[in-house]
Amino acid sequence: MKITITGSLGNISKPLTEILVKAGHDVTVISSSADRADEIKTLGASPAIGQVTDVPFLTEAFKGADAVYTMVPPNFGAKEWKNYIAGIGQNYAEAITANGVKKIVNLSSIGAHLEDGTGPVTGIHRVEEIYNKLDGVAVKHLRPGFFYTNFYANVDMIKHANIIGSNFGADTPMVLVHPDDIAAVAAEELQNNFTGKSVRYIASDEKTAGEVARALGSAIGKPELPWIEFTDTDNIAGAVGAGLSEEIATNYTEMGTSVRSGKMFEDYFKNKPVLGKTKLADFAKEFAANF
Repeated sequence: MKITITGSLGNISKPLTEILVKAGHDVTVISSSADRADEIKTLGASPAIGQVTDVPFLTEAFKGADAVYTMVPPNFGAKEWKNYIAGIGQNYAEAITANGVKKIVNLSSIGAHLEDGTGPVTGIHRVEEIYNKLDGVAVKHLRPGFFYTNFYANVDMIKHANIIGSNFGADTPMVLVHPDDIAAVAAEELQNNFTGKSVRYIASDEKTAGEVARALGSAIGKPELPWIEFTDTDNIAGAVGAGLSEEIATNYTEMGTSVRSGKMFEDYFKNKPVLGKTKLADFAKEFAANF
């Protein structure tokens, strides 16, 4: 198969590319960075260097593809983040339609069943809606849980304040996932003959926020590391103080309120998948090695 991958050589797209190349597929990887071209070639794939905001570029990159894996790269400079995410989804949809691509595996998110109130996931919900209107295109929306790798953003907090936390409490259930487990599912679905529009949840483990703090803390020699619940106001202020724009900080905090209320994970718990192989204890070792 000829498969186009978005997301450059990120935490999901790189292992996904490796799996697909090993399986014998003709893989093109889209990246905004020309510096990535040689690394993409080394993996056995073809680089397509350009911007996801450029529909003619995407149309050329999707040409001849039997399947496309789509994800919206983060843009922390976006002024209206939800609309930005939806706009990139619309760009992909135009390139898909222009080329008559028949199969899409789309990186969505847990919580994308909700129309609003989930920060950036609201934008991802809108992408799902755009794709669901594509005639004659089979779409598999992958809805992974909270990426383990997001906890790397808390390293400075852990080092300097000896705490970890967000605007939800230690007893809050969390659905966690490793990017490698997402890549494995994405590769499986790209090679499957699914039809219609459907959703697949992906998770590696289910723990409370407090259990996350204990696991990471123990792995780095801080077994008493506490999970602290911040107010929404303090959460925004802390994120802005760490260098994020108010737009991004506000969106992340809105997502946290959805986690706090339980709405973010409600549909997941009605449609629980078989858990992936990478448990919190496994990631804690990885976290410690990079701490």
